Amino acid sequence: MTVDPAHKTSPEPVRDTLSDHLLSPDNCAVVLIDYQAGQYATIGSTSRAEIDLGATTLARLARAYEIPTVLSTVGVGMGVNEGTVPELARELPSVPEIDRTGVNSWEDADFRAAIEATGRKKIVMAGLWTEVCLAFPTLDMLREGYEVYPVIDAVGGVSPVSHATAVERMVQAGAQPITSIAFGSELMRNWARPDADRFRVIINDYFRRKRDIGASE
Repeated sequence: MTVDPAHKTSPEPVRDTLSDHLLSPDNCAVVLIDYQAGQYATIGSTSRAEIDLGATTLARLARAYEIPTVLSTVGVGMGVNEGTVPELARELPSVPEIDRTGVNSWEDADFRAAIEATGRKKIVMAGLWTEVCLAFPTLDMLREGYEVYPVIDAVGGVSPVSHATAVERMVQAGAQPITSIAFGSELMRNWARPDADRFRVIINDYFRRKRDIGASE
């Protein structure tokens, strides 16, 4: 019997969401590190608008798919820096900030405890700068047996070469780069599933905002 693809309306069976080698809402955690005004001010590899597009999309996906999320800052308690920028913080209203004094979040006991509390080994992570706040914990967590997925369109470094070198370093150590929309597609998997609208709303808004960025340049 030949099936007319024009009439295919049912989704394929859902794979085991815990053991799947791909990312699913049930097998990963999202981590966002140091999205603070002082960090943004020194980014030279891309624009703030592009970073915000990727980072807020990542946060919206985490909230829409109820993925455990860890949010960290540096130097707020010391009075050196402000907290997470409002445009990202409002996407994660119930996620507490874990403040640190060190540049490597993995060296902070509260941060490590928050990661461990998720019970997840696949970590989808973004941070400013790429070469420090993202790269250092990525390298440490890979050695601890985690799978780390740096979200490349949600991060930036002090220069294009700093950003690119950090990405190369992480990849050589075993990290698996991803982008925010690719992450969303991996979570959603099939447009015919009942929960596909979670992603449909986010991706439509993503492309609207992306057009706005292009129009303003």
